[in-house]
Amino acid sequence: MSTRLILLSISALMLLTGCAGDPPPRAASTYTVKAGDTLYSIAWRHGVDYREVAKLNGIGRDYAIKPGQVLRLRSSARTAAAKPITPRETPRVAVRTGPPVDWSWPTRGVRTALTTRPNGGQGLTIEGEVGQEIRAAGSGRVVYTGSGMLGYGQLVIIKHNEAYLSAYGHTQAVRVREGESIRAGQAIATMGAGPTGNPMLYFEIRLHGQPINPQTLLPR
Repeated sequence: MSTRLILLSISALMLLTGCAGDPPPRAASTYTVKAGDTLYSIAWRHGVDYREVAKLNGIGRDYAIKPGQVLRLRSSARTAAAKPITPRETPRVAVRTGPPVDWSWPTRGVRTALTTRPNGGQGLTIEGEVGQEIRAAGSGRVVYTGSGMLGYGQLVIIKHNEAYLSAYGHTQAVRVREGESIRAGQAIATMGAGPTGNPMLYFEIRLHGQPINPQTLLPR
């Protein structure tokens, strides 16, 4: 087995174990906003739809929040039955999502593996070279940049429409800012190092707050 394959396997294992991410308070009913949080990053961390959180807390369409604010994450009925998020396939029925997304690969690597995280998240681990460009997988707006999400390293989240978000973990040299509109294929960062120190990108797509297999949307 090649050294690259061994390192990628170790990286995937690290993502599946201790580095897998956000503390798993999937059944938490409230969250206190911290500096650097956005509504999108909070919803991502807890596996819920940002629009549901906004509705529960009377937050307007600007989705503005402030440190110290206590947010309800779920209705009382959903809290009692909360379970880890479950990856799902793209729905085969029409869903109102806003403008369609013309998906493209965020980068190319020497090897790509589908990774499922303990909290139910699912994404692609793409091995490459430190410093290679990471590009937006679709047009949209940057809704989070930072390293406050445990297990994702330096993370960028893009909102593509009312339904789809994409995330780019273990990046460096981030070139975009929160609130910035971007186009598909635009360089947003460069590849950094994963949990084991080898170069990689962790790429995830969520539909209505739930992870889906990116390979069902990306061109073959």
